[in-house]
Amino acid sequence: MAMTVHVDVVSAEEQIFSGLAEFVALPGEAGELGILPGHMPLLTRIRPGAVRVKVPNQDAEELVFVAGGILEVQPGLVTVLADTAIRGADLDEAKALEAKRLAEEALHNQSSKIDYAKAQAELAEAIAQIAAIQKLRKRGH
Repeated sequence: MAMTVHVDVVSAEEQIFSGLAEFVALPGEAGELGILPGHMPLLTRIRPGAVRVKVPNQDAEELVFVAGGILEVQPGLVTVLADTAIRGADLDEAKALEAKRLAEEALHNQSSKIDYAKAQAELAEAIAQIAAIQKLRKRGH
């Protein structure tokens, strides 16, 4: 049997994933992070993107989109506390593309009295959702 670690992916609204995993990959602030059983303790921020969980005896990875949050790694437990989390199967490409278009439009409209930081964050989140959807599509889901 492969070595495993317990993984919880939660948002403010609900628990998205809870179970054993052989591996977890997610977008850290400084780049992609890979967490294996026995990883040293770690607390770091995560960027918008896909959390990939390799579940034992399951070919396809579990995919969860997160809109940023915190990763905590403790012996035997990996916790992803996401601002927003959406199961891969529940991602809506049309909605993400529209959000991207609106954020780009707001950034390019110089006469608009918008919050540029907010528009940039919304654009980054939409782009990350689209990338997660494309990863899912490549896996054949």
